Amino acid sequence: MKNLKHITIALLILVSFASCKKNSRPNYEFMPNMYKSVGYEAYQESDAFANGVESQLPVDGTIPRGYTPFDIDNTNEGYELAKTSLVSKLDSLSIDTARGKELYDIYCGICHGTKGKGQGKLVKREKILGIPNYADRDITIGSIYHTIYYGKNSMGSYANQLNEEERWQVAEYVMALRADLKK
Repeated sequence: MKNLKHITIALLILVSFASCKKNSRPNYEFMPNMYKSVGYEAYQESDAFANGVESQLPVDGTIPRGYTPFDIDNTNEGYELAKTSLVSKLDSLSIDTARGKELYDIYCGICHGTKGKGQGKLVKREKILGIPNYADRDITIGSIYHTIYYGKNSMGSYANQLNEEERWQVAEYVMALRADLKK
């Protein structure tokens, strides 16, 4: 008898919950903060930070992950220093000519041409002039890397488009093109 009473009460509670559900209106929302997070203003005053503002400058001396500083200056003296002293960070096993060609065709071939003769599509259409032929220039792997990093004359920098390893791959590929042109 006691169990029948408990079963009857449980059944009444279950029926009452089921009768409250209507698909035509939204259900009750328990713990709404779990569904809708509180939005914070990015530059609002806050006691949680030292100077009261959420956006902070990085600590002095820190560098971003994956970034390697390039210590040669963007000057003519820096170019000459790179030309004489900078060597490739890639060993002979990590040079990927196919990857270097792919990157060269994407970023360099439009101006310098796919063979490095300075006859890319923009030169042929006379949009830009004076692109050098690699065979006519006294260049080294260091000077190529420096030029990719900082740019030279009317060529802009490609440091934001290519990471360090990709810049070295392109520089190695340019040296291979130069060797083919010298034959």
